[in-house]
Amino acid sequence: MNVKKAIVLIVDEATDQLIQMNAMLEDQYEVRLANSGRAALDIMQHVPRPHLVVADADLPGVDGYSVCQQLKSSPDTADIPVILLQRAADEQRALDACAADVVPKPVSAGVLRARVDTHLQLRHARELLKQQRNLLEHVVEEVTLELSQMLDAMIWAMASLAETREYETANHLRRVQHYVAALARQLQSHKRFAEELSDANIKALFKAAPLHDIGKVSIPDAILLKPDRLTDAEFEIMKQHTVHGRDAIVNVENALGYTNTFLRYAREITWSHQEKFDGSGYPQGLAGDAIPMSARLMAVADVYDALISKRVYKPAFTHETAMEMIRQGSGEHFDPDVVDAMLTVEEEFMSIAERYSDPG
Repeated sequence: MNVKKAIVLIVDEATDQLIQMNAMLEDQYEVRLANSGRAALDIMQHVPRPHLVVADADLPGVDGYSVCQQLKSSPDTADIPVILLQRAADEQRALDACAADVVPKPVSAGVLRARVDTHLQLRHARELLKQQRNLLEHVVEEVTLELSQMLDAMIWAMASLAETREYETANHLRRVQHYVAALARQLQSHKRFAEELSDANIKALFKAAPLHDIGKVSIPDAILLKPDRLTDAEFEIMKQHTVHGRDAIVNVENALGYTNTFLRYAREITWSHQEKFDGSGYPQGLAGDAIPMSARLMAVADVYDALISKRVYKPAFTHETAMEMIRQGSGEHFDPDVVDAMLTVEEEFMSIAERYSDPG
């Protein structure tokens, strides 16, 4: 808005008053005139609208107070400042009626010009601040998106480094994160899970899921890639991938000096996804709800995907067989409520498996 060319609407029943005030302002502003409150409101329906209104408070019919209140009640005109002309004794009433300012009658040219200029400058400043705020919000949104994309890329780089050393594929990572999200959405209204599974937390779970096996980068190839059954000693080393994964995330938290929901889920999943509901899992032998919720979801997702995937040491099981094997593990290996959720969304599991199937 160019303040010097701003549109000022003057509203007064008396023609001589309109002429006088027009002469006071026309050298600086584009002036429009209305001889009633109704005429002023009609003018407001046309674009461009005035940038400021000067109105006699004592207009007949629709008075200046009503004009002011109607303008403030509409989002299209609420930011237009209104200066009311009235007797000094009624100044508080004008301010209570939402007027930006009051000019006493009879009107002084110097006072009117000063008040009009002040409120147009204030409105101009508010518009500039609004533009700056919108620009800042846009910049923050772009930076946030860029950081999010960078985080996603780093997650995938770390996770892929672990998975491609073994028999897993990048599609395995995509499948398990979608399985976990499907389970979380299904359990979102469940009394045991509702408090934890907000929409934001489900997004964090989705991002953290691919990191579940990053600790395998610390396992020797002779053990990690061994096609035969591991010895007891070798299995003890293999089990340490959960601890190595946990330590990697803890090191990130320590370096940052804080944690957040994403890092917490990543730490829980890497450390506890091999725990079993009956306490027979590793590395801590946790049982029931002592196993973090994120790890209980991952346990089902990871085992399902392992069962339906072909490996050099095993054939791929059918979806139906995998579902039945997990169902049989309910209450022992797996949280029964998570298994029930999986059975409810099994068609979604099948769709995810097909969408991100391994090539060949």
